[in-house]
Amino acid sequence: MITFPNAKINLGLQILGKRKDNFHEISTCMYPIPVSDALEIIPSDTSGFSSSGIAIPGESENNLILKAYHLLGADFPQLSPVQIHLHKNIPIGAGLGGGSADAAFALSMLNDIFELKIDKQKLKQYAARLGSDCPFFIENQAQIATGRGELLQPAAVKLSGNWLYLIHPGIHISTQEAYAGVQPRSGQKDLKEILKKPEDWKKDLTNDFESSLFKKYPILSAIKSSLYQAGAWYASMSGSGSSVFGLFSEEPEKLSFRDHYIQVRKALD
Repeated sequence: MITFPNAKINLGLQILGKRKDNFHEISTCMYPIPVSDALEIIPSDTSGFSSSGIAIPGESENNLILKAYHLLGADFPQLSPVQIHLHKNIPIGAGLGGGSADAAFALSMLNDIFELKIDKQKLKQYAARLGSDCPFFIENQAQIATGRGELLQPAAVKLSGNWLYLIHPGIHISTQEAYAGVQPRSGQKDLKEILKKPEDWKKDLTNDFESSLFKKYPILSAIKSSLYQAGAWYASMSGSGSSVFGLFSEEPEKLSFRDHYIQVRKALD
């Protein structure tokens, strides 16, 4: 079985406070985008994991896909060995949720392959044990995430008919690095209310990571400015960075950046 785990962007990201469990209380709208990895899982006599495409740092046994397999295996002993291959296309450390998507899609694939009959709510609970962004990819539609990111509700946001221009400058920003420079701000305007007025997103829909990370990495601010200069009606950094995206009402011209920058222009369905 082959599937194509897709990335997400964040439409606004409010960091509201520090929790007792050392996570942060957030509010954000996550939106799926057509930038994907490819994931193949095949039942086999022996288990194995391989990858191609973008190099994945760290030991393979720490990959979230394998953690998803072992998580289900602990509750469902009928899981047989599998051979897993991941072709990595979504940039890593880019604020696009690629690793979380891979893990969530793996849960769904294993559920289908072995006919485990796990409903979506239970799959979300498993996904939440793998990472804060993982439950989003079970439904894989526009959702507002609160708590540490695992509490989800549908968002009435439709970007179909627009163009996405996504730029990743090759900077890897870990979640730990991003949160180290952030100052939580309580009492912010309700995100659901902000999302109702796309014409005001440019001034009201903010990503709280930008303030500190733009100072540390000025190129990110420059990319955002370039997107607005090119005609974007909204531009922002996604998640904790370092990808920056713009939304355009018409297909944008290709911008001029360094050759190693990843640039993606896609129409949104």
